[in-house]
Amino acid sequence: MDALTALLDGPRARGAFLLRSVLAPPWSLRIRDEAALALVAMVRGEAAYIPDDGAVRTIGPGDVMVIRGPGHYTVADPPGTEPQIVIHPGQRCTTPDGQDLAEVMHLGVRTWGTDPDGPTLVITGAYELAGEVGRRLLGALPDAVVVRGEGHLVALLAGEIDKDRPGQEAVLDRLLDLMLISALRDWLDRPSSDAPGWYRAQSDPVVGPALTLLHHNPAHPWTVAVLAEKVGVSRALLARRFTDVVGEPPMAYLTGWRLALAADLLLEPGATLGAVARRVGYGGAFALSAAFKRVRGVSPQRHRGQS
Repeated sequence: MDALTALLDGPRARGAFLLRSVLAPPWSLRIRDEAALALVAMVRGEAAYIPDDGAVRTIGPGDVMVIRGPGHYTVADPPGTEPQIVIHPGQRCTTPDGQDLAEVMHLGVRTWGTDPDGPTLVITGAYELAGEVGRRLLGALPDAVVVRGEGHLVALLAGEIDKDRPGQEAVLDRLLDLMLISALRDWLDRPSSDAPGWYRAQSDPVVGPALTLLHHNPAHPWTVAVLAEKVGVSRALLARRFTDVVGEPPMAYLTGWRLALAADLLLEPGATLGAVARRVGYGGAFALSAAFKRVRGVSPQRHRGQS
């Protein structure tokens, strides 16, 4: 398991919100849903992304935009159009003065809009919860990323979104994940992306294999010496190289990774503190609880209550 695969396992779609919108300019949507992560895929037409604080970006057919929440923003065509529709948390849709629009704008299966024959067709998807592991990925992203030339995936999603067949929700979740992964890889591979150390480290002949070992088996009783032996280098070389490339020492990275995994596992139904501790490499519930509170500032029990 490479670092990106492990981190992308966090924001995996599970019954994610997904909607096909058919619109006729001029239109303007005010997005206040506060989703952890959103994708906007243009099938036809174009739109401007207008953040409350930042640069305006335009997307056209085949483009995908990844938007990191929970900030508010506007999507419109043309850009100066006053918002006509407001999207609230839970994907509740109203006019700016609060009138519900769910029934008024319903146009079919997972489809709504202002005009069934409108020239603009856009697909939006929202990940409501990203999880602690996913936040390690999201924290590396800018507020918005535009990826060009994803027309094949956009067309594939557009061909499936309005179907109502058994298992369709699972199909759409996986297509949304595929689009997210493709977009993020494209952005992370750009020389200008300022990709985080854990991503750049994958191509490093020393640090890459070490990260793979840590992600693949976080419960193993790792030490820098054991990790160095597995990689085939000296302890000093691994410690120095890992810190230089990733930005923190190997054991500090491992602690953060283990506790991020634990934070997500603790929210699973029926999970016990002892079982989670064993899965992420702590000797028991007390050891995990102490590390969790020391690093994250809250106890595992309080973390559960806050989520």
